[in-house]
Amino acid sequence: METIYALSSAAGRAGIAVLRLSGPHVRRAVAALTGRGPGRPRAAELRRLSDPETGAALDRGLLLFFEAPHSFTGEDVAEFHVHGGRAVVAAVLAALAKIEGLRAAAPGEFTRRAFEAGKLDLTEVEGLADLIDAETEAQRAQALRQMEGALGSLYEGWRARLMKALAYAEAEIDFPDEEVPGDLIEKLGPEIAALAAEIAAHLNDGGKGERLRDGVEVAIVGPPNAGKSSLLNRLAKRDAAIVSGEAGTTRDVLEVRLDIGGVPVTLADTAGLREAGGEIEREGVRRALAMAEAADLRIVVAAPDAGGDFALARGDDIRVFNKLDLAGEVPAGAIGVSALTGAGLERLEAALQDRIGAAFEAREHPVITRARHREGLRDCMVSLDRAGEALGRGLDAELVAEDLRLAARALGRITGRVDVEDLLDVIFRDFCIGK
Repeated sequence: METIYALSSAAGRAGIAVLRLSGPHVRRAVAALTGRGPGRPRAAELRRLSDPETGAALDRGLLLFFEAPHSFTGEDVAEFHVHGGRAVVAAVLAALAKIEGLRAAAPGEFTRRAFEAGKLDLTEVEGLADLIDAETEAQRAQALRQMEGALGSLYEGWRARLMKALAYAEAEIDFPDEEVPGDLIEKLGPEIAALAAEIAAHLNDGGKGERLRDGVEVAIVGPPNAGKSSLLNRLAKRDAAIVSGEAGTTRDVLEVRLDIGGVPVTLADTAGLREAGGEIEREGVRRALAMAEAADLRIVVAAPDAGGDFALARGDDIRVFNKLDLAGEVPAGAIGVSALTGAGLERLEAALQDRIGAAFEAREHPVITRARHREGLRDCMVSLDRAGEALGRGLDAELVAEDLRLAARALGRITGRVDVEDLLDVIFRDFCIGK
């Protein structure tokens, strides 16, 4: 197997840059760059790095060596912590390229080798990717929990129970004419029902994990000139949208990314909802209606000079009565604000945080974070339902065993135990190089 190398820290000017190597030629590569072997594992050593062909000095930096199998990838791994200037990094990478048996790593290749060495299962790999991409506290906490194995442990626990049930069914098949202790086949019904109930409850999570990864969409809707763009600017704390006294200024959906209570939120300002006069405005209204339907949460804005009612509001919408500076009478059930002066914004921000935070409150069990997890769990449920029906109808144990086997394989595909070769390129292609 080839030895791979890459810059593992962020590219660009920095105080320190980390270059990582993994594979069978790590010791030789370290000797080529520093003039001697890697030294004691997990002990930082200050080394002078030189070009392996010319002997020209490249930099002075720290060397860390992790001996196989006690490393991230399960192979020999070395890290050079050098100064983070672009020229230094380029020179060390060029020197590594001159060493026989070394090549630049592909995106995610270090993590893929960790998976292939059994250091991580696929759910932990995905948790690591999410941790790298996390923008908010809630995303970080969810990703860290998954990377540390909470989701994989749950699925592997279910799979172990399925394998035990499968063993019962196969005992009935292998010894049909003998006295099987405890009449094992009769024990399968309650266990299958219990597993199906647990998986169904796990599936019935409202898509919280996926939504937290992707973010919550909040749409600001209302009639023209109600102050929707001004409200967006206040919530974003910057001038993200053009504000004008002319009705119909907003012709398209304008989106701003926010962090509300640790949850990533995409706040969208939409065109005023009215009978549009021109083709461009009609398209803006169409997009506004589409966004209003697709949003996870809507802020419906009304104002005394732009329609003071909430005819557009639905039961779970947040109702905002804007322009308190023009009229102080706030309709029942609405939050009064002035986007011009900022009055009432604290109440609106608190209402948003309460509504969004309640939807993503901490749960005792880990949540589904990807569509492929949900698909695998549904496949497992289909097989479990068939197995339960076969037991209820007194069908052959062979049919029950086959469905239990299919259910176990569906869970195994989620963690990477079986039939995942076609998934690996898809999972690892979005990793950054060096991880």
